[in-house]
Amino acid sequence: MTSKTILQLPIPDFFNPQKIGEVWRVPYQTRAAQAKAWAKEHNIQSSRSDEEAGTRICLLLIDVQNTFCIPGFELFVGGKSGLAAVEDNVRLCEFIYRNLHVITEIIPTMDTHRAIQIFHPIFWVNSAGEHPTPGTTIISLADVEQGVWQVNPEVARSLGEGKELALQEYAYHYVKKLSDAGKFPLIIWPYHSMLGGIGHALVSAVEEAIFFHSIARKTQTKFELKGDNPLTENYSVLRPEVLEDNLGKPIAYKNTQLIEKLLNCDRIIIAGQAKSHCVAWTIDDLLTAMVTIDANLAKKVYVLEDCTSPVVISEEIDFTAQADAAFQRFADAGMNVVKSTTPLTSLAN
Repeated sequence: MTSKTILQLPIPDFFNPQKIGEVWRVPYQTRAAQAKAWAKEHNIQSSRSDEEAGTRICLLLIDVQNTFCIPGFELFVGGKSGLAAVEDNVRLCEFIYRNLHVITEIIPTMDTHRAIQIFHPIFWVNSAGEHPTPGTTIISLADVEQGVWQVNPEVARSLGEGKELALQEYAYHYVKKLSDAGKFPLIIWPYHSMLGGIGHALVSAVEEAIFFHSIARKTQTKFELKGDNPLTENYSVLRPEVLEDNLGKPIAYKNTQLIEKLLNCDRIIIAGQAKSHCVAWTIDDLLTAMVTIDANLAKKVYVLEDCTSPVVISEEIDFTAQADAAFQRFADAGMNVVKSTTPLTSLAN
């Protein structure tokens, strides 16, 4: 793909950065009419023109949902500033509008959960029948070995997993697999991204920008759901944390269709939440897939470092260092860590 001058578009008058941290209804019909007029005014072609020119740019948005991005919601990513996800999304929306005419496709991933999952409080009990405190409880291999935390017997029945003992054995297998693979330990999270709930929805301002792009460029937004398997975490949209149970039986699968789609793009731009978890693990899995084919493929990945922030819950649970280390590893592998204000002309290969 050869370099060419790519002029940025203005930002539509309806965009209000002061509303980024709020939940509201997108006026679809009004925005659709505006998007059609915007495309005509700025000579924005359909996404098919990118396919023909060999300049397919995919914007992968990781979990830009209310549960992570709106203050007061369950797992708001405040980062160091306290308002990090809100600030990130102001820049993200501006990036989408400025580059609307050259972004071929937007793929938003959506963390999708139900109440009874291995990382939620109800899944575990101690000897007193108490559930772990969400947000501050880390369940280690030793905790499961010593019976500090055990699978809630009622959960086994609800999940249809048979005997309580079988699920307890799986739980031991699960935390051991995390430990052996060098992954984050099992953290008990507050109930979040609940399917059907308002926290599951995309941030209103981001949803509006994505919808506007879809109409203006006549391209379908491709939503990717992840995380509804009760027996494993699913930080990365490309694969769950654990794929097999203690008997070697598959419980989940890699998202090979999305991996192939991304590998076929000319450029992949990534943003979203959280930098230390779902963003980092998704990029790591993408890098692994690329390296197995051709390490040079990493060069077509661009990460918007000012549109993502790490999980910071307390002084004891702060993943800033891990996030920064992961991003340095990505850069060392050839990926491009850039600002959202970087002109797309400098991103051309």
